[in-house]
Amino acid sequence: MSLTTLAPLLAEARAAGRAVTAFNVIQIEHAEAYAVAAERSSLPVVMQISENCVRYHGSLRPIAAATLAIAEACAQPVVVHLDHAESVDLVDEAVRLGLTSVMFDGSTLPDEANRETTRRVVEQCHAAGISVEAELGEVGGKDGVHAPGARTDPGDAARFVADTGIDALAVAVGSSHAMTERVAVLDTDLIAAIAAQVPVPLVLHGSSGVPDDGLVAAVAAGMTKVNIATHLNQVWTEAMVARLESSPTVDTRKYLGAARDAVAAEAERLLRLLART
Repeated sequence: MSLTTLAPLLAEARAAGRAVTAFNVIQIEHAEAYAVAAERSSLPVVMQISENCVRYHGSLRPIAAATLAIAEACAQPVVVHLDHAESVDLVDEAVRLGLTSVMFDGSTLPDEANRETTRRVVEQCHAAGISVEAELGEVGGKDGVHAPGARTDPGDAARFVADTGIDALAVAVGSSHAMTERVAVLDTDLIAAIAAQVPVPLVLHGSSGVPDDGLVAAVAAGMTKVNIATHLNQVWTEAMVARLESSPTVDTRKYLGAARDAVAAEAERLLRLLART
């Protein structure tokens, strides 16, 4: 199995009425945890490297090389995805390095510029066999379209897909990035309306703020890719702090290992939850 592209996984999941779950990689241990979760659950997983993560590490190459190596060794299908890339140059590098999917985020651009740039990214990536996710509208940082009150118009979404040729579309249906409480209420009627008009799989960003039953309902309504980051960062931090408090150590393997194990367990639970048919 191992390394694969996003579009066929999403098409299969959409046809089956289930979701593909995507988790953010920050340290190598994150990718290791997600590979363990995929193998234990016998389910595919998307390992996402965001542009913010690239800035943290100083460049894409080191964290991409490690994540790709872990993905290739995994017994289940793994997509290595560049997330929220606003830089076309970074997309170019991801293509050269062998990532199998990118999300180009042109949402801060004027509408026509977003469509035109996204279309060029799609042409380049498709020529290399790489899937492309994108979003329409203005999404400044952690707010904009992914603010709780923002909503995607189904007709606008359908036109954006037709204009760009993307493989998946991130939509605004009531979630918001970086939520630390799972209290968001999604508009499942809107999800169903968008899914009825848009011919490609839909993506939910900001899923950490959505409780389990809300995520399950979103998938039932037509959501196909679910991105989860902040929630797992909370699991990571709590496990690491608990390990240090219970048994202080300077051996980083001890507390990073505890965090990795906790994230693997929660990632496995989420993979199973969202793969229900």
